[in-house]
Amino acid sequence: MKDFTLDIYRALLETLQKQGYELISYGDYCRKTTKDHRPTTNDQFVILRHDVDLKAPNSLKTAQIEHSLGAKASYYFRIIPESNQPEIIRSIAQLGHEIGYHYEDMSLCGGDIDRAYDHFQTWLTYFRQYYAVETICMHGAPTSQYDSKDLWKKYDYKALGIIGEPYLDTDFSDVFYLTDTGRCWDGYKVSVRDKIPGYQEQWTAAGLTWHTTQDLIQAIENNRLPNHVMITTHPQRWTNSKAAWHKEWLLQTIKNIVKRIIVKQQ
Repeated sequence: MKDFTLDIYRALLETLQKQGYELISYGDYCRKTTKDHRPTTNDQFVILRHDVDLKAPNSLKTAQIEHSLGAKASYYFRIIPESNQPEIIRSIAQLGHEIGYHYEDMSLCGGDIDRAYDHFQTWLTYFRQYYAVETICMHGAPTSQYDSKDLWKKYDYKALGIIGEPYLDTDFSDVFYLTDTGRCWDGYKVSVRDKIPGYQEQWTAAGLTWHTTQDLIQAIENNRLPNHVMITTHPQRWTNSKAAWHKEWLLQTIKNIVKRIIVKQQ
């Protein structure tokens, strides 16, 4: 089965369910994990997180697959037209999934933290037209010099009714992280910001690293995946269209070259 198709994405989710994993949204995780309650070691869950960077219609297709399996996921939308498509957002919310804001306000506001906070509030209000947004997620913006998480060095998103931000509110000593950044599952070394420093090196040393989705499926079948996991995907990469699949492969190959150069310069 070819990688990064909708067919193999469904196979991945079905394999997780067969092995006893509950497929939940990030908001579900935040409510599950409080000061008074921590998930037990025996709980098996996978947080399904989707960063909708481009090609919003692809996200509706993954959302439909998840809905058909009784799974719940989080979809984080940017403000750019390629991501911010109201009918897609509404349709995904109607399927029972969580909608969040994929913010990049520090980059868009040239590092001006006060202007970025005002900008953030404006767009948070916008996305709350479609869903009672409770979680947000930083967009990496690899070509920008600004890290939008720096916004929270001065301001507090929880004062705005936000209960979680994956990079700031996830206990990665307990939750294993997988991302399809780089169009593979072991591409964190070419990622500028979609990575968990320290932990990913430990996981790699422990042999918890896989390149293809089929590799990952086999690991799940062999009970090699930890019990608590976050899987981040970018739905723009997942398609059954041969033309779109090859175009995405070519673009990602070029992106990986650029990101390697940026990472080496850091």
